[in-house]
Amino acid sequence: MLEAMELRKVFKGRTAVDDVSLFLDQGESVGLLGPNGAGKSTTISMISSLLTPNSGDVRLNGVSIVSKPQFIRQVLGVVPQEIALYEELSAYENLKFFGSIYRLKGKQLEAKIQELLEMVGLRDRQKELIKTYSGGMKRRINIAAALLHDPQIVIMDEPTVGIDPQSRNHILETVRLLNREKGTTVLYTSHYMEEVEQLCSRVYIMDHGRIIASGTTEELRRILSGEDTLLLKLDKPNKDLANVLRSLAPIRHVEETDNGLKLIIAKHSSLLSQIVQTAESHQVEIINIHVHTPSLEDVFLHLTGRTLRD
Repeated sequence: MLEAMELRKVFKGRTAVDDVSLFLDQGESVGLLGPNGAGKSTTISMISSLLTPNSGDVRLNGVSIVSKPQFIRQVLGVVPQEIALYEELSAYENLKFFGSIYRLKGKQLEAKIQELLEMVGLRDRQKELIKTYSGGMKRRINIAAALLHDPQIVIMDEPTVGIDPQSRNHILETVRLLNREKGTTVLYTSHYMEEVEQLCSRVYIMDHGRIIASGTTEELRRILSGEDTLLLKLDKPNKDLANVLRSLAPIRHVEETDNGLKLIIAKHSSLLSQIVQTAESHQVEIINIHVHTPSLEDVFLHLTGRTLRD
């Protein structure tokens, strides 16, 4: 349905997006994962016709939207990373304004506004000014504004950054509703692995302007099918211990966490006793050890050598 082919975008000599290709079938929910600065926002700006690529193309049902941007604008809703609302207007007034841009009016517009306010859980707050809203409430109205014209495709650019848990849950539930019950095609960008794992059937992982892996979450986890992840809870942090463990060949990655260490090691390696002995030699007590199957976060660490939020 929607296909990006070898997109490339350069800003003042810096390549922000480097030959990115991806596709969305009708009714899919697809994740685009990557840390800040990976090129996600630039990619979706080209897909939504807001930016013209230096090379490559975007096609919707075979029609190039680089040459015919109006073709996608009629069926696309975009939830930008930045809040795009008028602070001095109420939520209701904002939605009425944006609805008029979509040429909605009268009873049709009123019904749609009330439906969306109910969907995002703010119907009882609709007459309050946006400037009095919390960040999470603003983001929920931001989503409602993008849905007024019943778009077939919705692009959400990191819609849960810096918000309260209640608003985050509302937003995730809204995405599920759009995709599973209404059949809306969703492209969801985030640097929160757990959100993409919950919402998306397929995932693209992006770093430094390029797609470095793609597939279903299960397919991506298979990249680490020969590895295990150990979570060590320690009685105290110790950087020297982390550095020594990094030097052990069967250990692929060591990451310091809030209460210990996360190790990615070769599956079936007999390292446990060596890890315990090394900790004891550094006067560090291992309170417990937990082994779990690889997550998308572990895959990203394996592919890039850094965490998703770095």
